[in-house]
Parts: sequence; structure tokens; C-alpha cells
Amino acid sequence: MAITKTDVEAALTSEFNPSHLQVVDTSGGCGASFEVEVVSEKFEGKRLLERHRMVNAALAELMQSIHALSIKKALAPSQLPPPADPAAA
Repeated sequence: MAITKTDVEAALTSEFNPSHLQVVDTSGGCGASFEVEVVSEKFEGKRLLERHRMVNAALAELMQSIHALSIKKALAPSQLPPPADPAAA
């Protein structure tokens, strides 16, 4: 069964209630490879490895059909850079 971008988004949204979520199917549509960015309060106080393990655990059932997963970002909101000040430009 091919995994879709929507499947990955649903699993991550259900687990993390993210303030930012980006999922890109990098497999050309066959659902075998994805890149993800997740920002969630649930990552607060967690180390990078633990955050990545949490993402992998949330996708455990889907990972049986996914060949490659690239976690580009798994951040807590406090780890985001401050927004750019347009007045400073």
C-alpha cells in the first residue's frame, strides 16, 4: 500500500498537534520517501535524538511502507528564530 503525504501529515498532527508541519513526498509520488519539518510543544526540553525518535515512533506503522524519512526539523517553538523585523530592512 502506497503511503501518501496526507497519511504522514495525519499521523504527525494526531501525535504532536504541531504549530508548523511540512511534509514533502520526495519519492515522485510512490510514497516511499518523505521529508518532514515539525514544530511542537511536545518537543520542549527534549534533545535532538529524542525528538527524532518521537517522530519515528509516531510514524512507526507507516514506516513499514516508507523507504526513507528525512527529518529536516523537529523543534520546540522556543527553538525557532525570532521573526525578522521588517522595519530593520
